[in-house]
Amino acid sequence: MILGILQARVSSKRLPGKVLKPVLGIPMIFLEIERIRRAKKIDKLIIATSTDSTDELLEKLCRERDVQCFRGDLNDVLNRFYEVAKNETAKHIVRITGDCPLIDPSVIDRVIDFYLQGDFDYVSNAIEPTFPDGLDTEVFRYTCLKQAWQEATLPSEREHVTPFIYSNPTRFKIGHYKNARDLSHLRWTVDEELDFQLVEIIYNSLYQKNPEFSTQDILDLLKTHPELMYYNTDIKRNEGYKKSLEDNIELTK
Repeated sequence: MILGILQARVSSKRLPGKVLKPVLGIPMIFLEIERIRRAKKIDKLIIATSTDSTDELLEKLCRERDVQCFRGDLNDVLNRFYEVAKNETAKHIVRITGDCPLIDPSVIDRVIDFYLQGDFDYVSNAIEPTFPDGLDTEVFRYTCLKQAWQEATLPSEREHVTPFIYSNPTRFKIGHYKNARDLSHLRWTVDEELDFQLVEIIYNSLYQKNPEFSTQDILDLLKTHPELMYYNTDIKRNEGYKKSLEDNIELTK
């Protein structure tokens, strides 16, 4: 089974409550779930959130919308993923984060195909980025997840789930899925208020005409409104992971 796990929490430090911020009157994360569910290669999708009281509303909304939700440790996200995958007896896991409301189901499927056809242990389209930030997809074996869960000790490895795997290319067969055209300068993720404003603009422009709008539709919109191309690109990529690496240094002092 190929299991999709979408990690999300309400207590985001840079933009608190972002996953539940409404876009067109719908909490952002449920628009993302709508897009993920169109991926043909994912057999099942589960939300992995925390047991923190701030995530009670997220769990409630998932129940109301018939979205399966697992709650685990707030900071040990690796343990959350392991518990979900173990309970579901998944062979392969697709990791997506709850700050990617423009995720493209066709990109998800292509990353999964690349992973399966290459017989990889782990594949990402974001470690060596060529896609817009916000289309990030990772696929990996349950056996690798279990090894990471057993052996990873650094805060960055526990919080961000996969660094233990992709940082050990001699132990695991790592693949990098790349776009035909480098679009890594585009930022479609949501970490800051400017990011959210751009997502609102894109949804307001495209969703009502076609709820299944594609990456190409977004690119066409940016072409006709070039001011949106660099709307939020002053924000640095992967700031959360960089903060975790700083925590590693503090821990080892």
